[in-house]
Amino acid sequence: MKNGVYSILKAKFLIEDDSMKNWRFIIFLIVLAIIMIANTQRFEQKIFKIAELNNKVKELRSEFVDRRSELMKLKMESTVSAKVAEKQIFPSTVPPTKIKVKKVIEDKNFFQKIWQ
Repeated sequence: MKNGVYSILKAKFLIEDDSMKNWRFIIFLIVLAIIMIANTQRFEQKIFKIAELNNKVKELRSEFVDRRSELMKLKMESTVSAKVAEKQIFPSTVPPTKIKVKKVIEDKNFFQKIWQ
């Protein structure tokens, strides 16, 4: 037991005659660790990008709501009448009347319909 731990501490398994398979395994573990670290890094980058995009969506949504409420305020009749009053245009005191046009329907005989 003592020789086994002592040989591991001195790394005799790396310099013996059949150490090539040990080196291959160690290199495999190192490459696997590098791939795992790179994968974790890409995952964290995606998480940060998603958080950034969510913040941007919230910001744009609040800007949209602000602009929409501003537009509703500008479309109100009182706001429009105040803006045009500066140019000496005032709202009418007489309400509008509806104009009805009656179409005269002429009865056409068969020959008149054909020659149209």
